Amino acid sequence: MQIHLCSNSESRAYLLKKFGIDFIQKAPKYDEEQITTTIAKDFVYTASKGKMEASVKEFGLEIPLLCADSVIMAEDGSILRKPKNLEDARRILKIQSGASISIVSSLHYRSKELLLVDTSATHYHFASFEETDLEAYLESGLWRGKAGGCMVEGFCKKYIQSVDGFESTAMGLQVEVLLPWLAGLKGSK
Repeated sequence: MQIHLCSNSESRAYLLKKFGIDFIQKAPKYDEEQITTTIAKDFVYTASKGKMEASVKEFGLEIPLLCADSVIMAEDGSILRKPKNLEDARRILKIQSGASISIVSSLHYRSKELLLVDTSATHYHFASFEETDLEAYLESGLWRGKAGGCMVEGFCKKYIQSVDGFESTAMGLQVEVLLPWLAGLKGSK
């Protein structure tokens, strides 16, 4: 069974490949800047739901649709969004250095028969980032398009002191939650 990943995220595509899920990938037209809530779980739920509604209109339901969104929540509860520029990336990453963060992801999976909605979080405590490492990462530009500028599978990995939750959730798509639903659909056909 093939699904439609309604996202341009390389991390989400990587996860689907890693877990052996056949998919096509194309994001709908949706502007998450219209979302005004400052509560992380509400933000990702609203963004994922909005992307799903846009995807249904744009692509239909001939192929099941999968939408997701993620944000990073700082210790003070504030949302660390995608950095707007290099200085914003530096500011956001310094907030995470030596701190605890939560990466909150929401997914919406919809076929003609099923709607699955899940919001999950993975919690990290990071050691302080080394200044030369941080500057090299900023120069690389790999922070672009990443919630909180963070890549737990990349730059941040060596600074992780503890983790509670699925790494896939932190990468933007809680595949472990989705897999049983997809397996159940295969078994019912």
